[in-house]
Amino acid sequence: MGLIKSAIGDAVLTSMWVFSMPFLGIITTTIAKYFNVQTLPIALVLISTITITIMIIIFGLVGNILGGASFNPSTTVAFYAAGLSPTTSLMSMAVRFPASAAGAVAGAKAIGQVMPEKFKFMLKGPSLKVDLHTGFLVEGALTFLLSFNLLLIMLKGPKNMLVKIYLLSVSTIGLVFVGSKFTGPSMNPANAFGWAYVKDWHNEWELYYVYLAAPLIGATLAAKVFGLVFPPPQAAKEKAA
Repeated sequence: MGLIKSAIGDAVLTSMWVFSMPFLGIITTTIAKYFNVQTLPIALVLISTITITIMIIIFGLVGNILGGASFNPSTTVAFYAAGLSPTTSLMSMAVRFPASAAGAVAGAKAIGQVMPEKFKFMLKGPSLKVDLHTGFLVEGALTFLLSFNLLLIMLKGPKNMLVKIYLLSVSTIGLVFVGSKFTGPSMNPANAFGWAYVKDWHNEWELYYVYLAAPLIGATLAAKVFGLVFPPPQAAKEKAA
């Protein structure tokens, strides 16, 4: 019963995330125009990071209410591979990940129905701009960095949670900017599947190779590298001995 509740929580939270993310660009543009700073890149970055920080805080609270729900399977894998999620198992992920994908489809379909026509150009989702193998490497590397930064900031970063979340926002936006000319990017298999389904390319090898396999491998490698760089206290003592 607990696993089913977790899967439902992931589906609900992921649908909310996919539904909400397109508004990030609208909010950023609206605020920038209000303050007449739309031509200043640094202002746009600042507005975006603050907005996404607020969104992450809200989704974190909702996730806690839903019993620890997640909207990104990559981060779930990273914490599991790092040994930081004792309640997560391969079996639970096999149930939760399809639920997240279904939630992403629901969110993508819903935002497509309610988004004003003049903003529908923002409903793109990830898109591959390079060959398959380059896309695989880039998406994997970006998710590796996202997951490693997540572990680093949450476990070794500043004590203030607000500062932690802001640093995560800055890191995420930076990775999105770097990957924009290569894979979109997504760094979130559920999000990628949701948009692929809506755009009718969910049966393409590109989705499973670049946007599902690569992020999960990248997240796993990030956890393992983090464990080598920052071994748990007990492991560090045994190594020293």
